[in-house]
Amino acid sequence: MQAAMEPNQNSGSGGRSRPWLWLWGVHSRQTVRRLAALREQSGWWWLVMAVFLAGYLGLSFWLFWKGFRFVGSFPGLGTILAERLMFLLFACLFVLLVFSSLIIGFSQFFRNRETIFLLSMPIPAQSIFRWKFAESTLLACWAFLFLVAPLLAAYGMNQGVPWHYYMVAPLYIGLFLMLPAVAGAWIALLLARYLDRRSFQWLALVLLALAIAGGAWWWRPEMISDEMLETRVMNVLDRLLVRTQAAQFAFLPSYWLSAGVMNWSEGALRTALFFGLVLLSYVMLFGYAAMTRTGRLFYEGVSAVQSRAGGVWMWPFAKGRRKARARPLAGSAPRGIEAAAAWFPWVRPEARALLVKDARMFWRDTSQWGQTLLIFGLLAVYMLNLRQFSHQMTHVFWYNLTSLLNLLACSLNVATLTTRFVFPQFSLEGKRLWIVGLAPLSLAQILRAKFRFASGIALSITGALMLFSGHMLRLPWHRTLLFTAAIAVMTLTLTALALGLGVIYPNPREDNPSKIVSGFGGTFCLVLSFVYICGGVTWMAMSLRWVHTRFAGDGVGMTSLGLFLGWSILFGWIPWRIALRRVATFEL
Repeated sequence: MQAAMEPNQNSGSGGRSRPWLWLWGVHSRQTVRRLAALREQSGWWWLVMAVFLAGYLGLSFWLFWKGFRFVGSFPGLGTILAERLMFLLFACLFVLLVFSSLIIGFSQFFRNRETIFLLSMPIPAQSIFRWKFAESTLLACWAFLFLVAPLLAAYGMNQGVPWHYYMVAPLYIGLFLMLPAVAGAWIALLLARYLDRRSFQWLALVLLALAIAGGAWWWRPEMISDEMLETRVMNVLDRLLVRTQAAQFAFLPSYWLSAGVMNWSEGALRTALFFGLVLLSYVMLFGYAAMTRTGRLFYEGVSAVQSRAGGVWMWPFAKGRRKARARPLAGSAPRGIEAAAAWFPWVRPEARALLVKDARMFWRDTSQWGQTLLIFGLLAVYMLNLRQFSHQMTHVFWYNLTSLLNLLACSLNVATLTTRFVFPQFSLEGKRLWIVGLAPLSLAQILRAKFRFASGIALSITGALMLFSGHMLRLPWHRTLLFTAAIAVMTLTLTALALGLGVIYPNPREDNPSKIVSGFGGTFCLVLSFVYICGGVTWMAMSLRWVHTRFAGDGVGMTSLGLFLGWSILFGWIPWRIALRRVATFEL
């Protein structure tokens, strides 16, 4: 097959472009038909999406505008702080886009049924890679566009830029997005092709260890004493901003984007045009290499991934794994996930087997655990920086505000995890649901087992997160325990909401979790999760006076906590009961 495809890869430019245009035409027609069917079958989807997007864009624009106004109010420092924040933000977003392109690209290139189908047809591998690269870039960058659009609009409004700024800024953004997309695609190709090599695994582990050590050293906490604050403010400000100098490295694409946008807003058009041409030159260089020189590596990567049995073994120091596979299964002791499931003897054996099956499916899907690592990496960065806030909690206002913001951040992380990983659970059974139905468990019992499994994992994560964050913020024990109980209630509610809506709005035809979440049900689940979190945090904020008096109590605190529990029951119990009734009459 490879020999048959190599002549096609070396054909002329016209031969290479026609298959890509053919794929574009087919998927364009499919997209138009899906949108037409969606408009006919679910009119509420458009209303919910329109209200949510309008509310998000309006609120985010207002917050960014107020933030720039606040930063600009510092005399003599506003411009410096605003520029440094822009450099730092786009540098962080560049790193996140590389990881997002890597994870989504790996799934689209090597874990996609359409890719395997197209490789069996007389289409050059380079053309298939181009199409999958376009798909992965769109999936990885759409959230970035929704974040950056109100930011750049608020920045332009605050700076009083001319009208052509709003036409040039999208061009800079489009050029910038290509570079992390190409970088993520190249890393995905290298991982797929050489991940099973022992030397490559050792090299990856060493580079990861060096990156973690370097990040820990670079972002080590900067201790500022009261004596320093009473001396020179500029020296203190310089020490606070010294850690952000890496974002102004002249060879970073984020630096070219930030410098180009800010120079254009200030009227320095020649300097802005220079940075735009730098972006364009690098996009043309690396984009041309990716579009013309990756066909063979892509095909070899697909062959290598499909040839590996099970998941990829990431530990180069694990010895005897092949010998362990050769041992007969009869009479052998359980290993791995089965051994971990044996630690819960009170779980019924059939339910335990179901949970082992879900855990194995999760591990075998690279995009699933890859995104999990990304989310937990962001959580680790958040937790390591919490200790910086404990030095400023000298007033009751900042004390209460920091506690509520910590609860809000933890609950938003829970909503992200439940919407991304819990909501698609029922739909992922797909057309194989009748096989699960043959087990000695009803669908209602299967749904309850999934809820216990998901909520147990989520509670262990959120409980530890809240206890550790309370310790980092130096909260008293009664405040830490109360917020731990609150996040436990919110975790159970968000898990029940996600799993219940996953049953109410299933999509059994799709086997990609990202596409399942991006449908009406996933969008509706995300919107309801945000509404519940806003209401829950509001009720908890109203109970702070009662907490501050150490349960000495007035009626406001008790009423607020009662409303918080009622709010949780409304958003968690009702969708859960509807889902149980739905599966009771569900036909396999």
